[in-house]
Amino acid sequence: MSDEMGPASPSGIGITEFQECLRHLRDGHKSVALAHIRRALKAEPRNAFYLSYVGVLSAVAEKRYDAAEHLCREALEIKRNHAQLYLNLAEVYHQAGRDRDAMATLQKGFISAGHDVRIRKALEKIGGRRPPILSMLGRSHSLNRMLGRLRHRMIGPRR
Repeated sequence: MSDEMGPASPSGIGITEFQECLRHLRDGHKSVALAHIRRALKAEPRNAFYLSYVGVLSAVAEKRYDAAEHLCREALEIKRNHAQLYLNLAEVYHQAGRDRDAMATLQKGFISAGHDVRIRKALEKIGGRRPPILSMLGRSHSLNRMLGRLRHRMIGPRR
């Protein structure tokens, strides 16, 4: 859950509550953040970002994974090309112990949202990366990159 501002044309109440939500989220007060984002959603019920944040915070603060998934999916139906919405749905899946679904969501989001760096980092975090083949060389060294591609072709992606 990043704190990127997403709403395109928020109402005064909605944006104020959204900003308060993000502030409390940064401070680690998830339940307070959830109360603020619910007020923002009440002001703008079809705002994809508010739906998505209510979803992810419902999962994190209240462990309401089914409702959270539904809200995040609804947000993606409204706006399919924004990375944060995919990140939020993936976080819901991760919180629910459904890392395979989180990975699939992030992979779809990586394509739909234009290879967003935040999604790539989330994929690496959830999926993990194999260690470089030649540990004495850096991960980005051309030999490690070439050998890593070969390993990937031979044994497939990490599960």
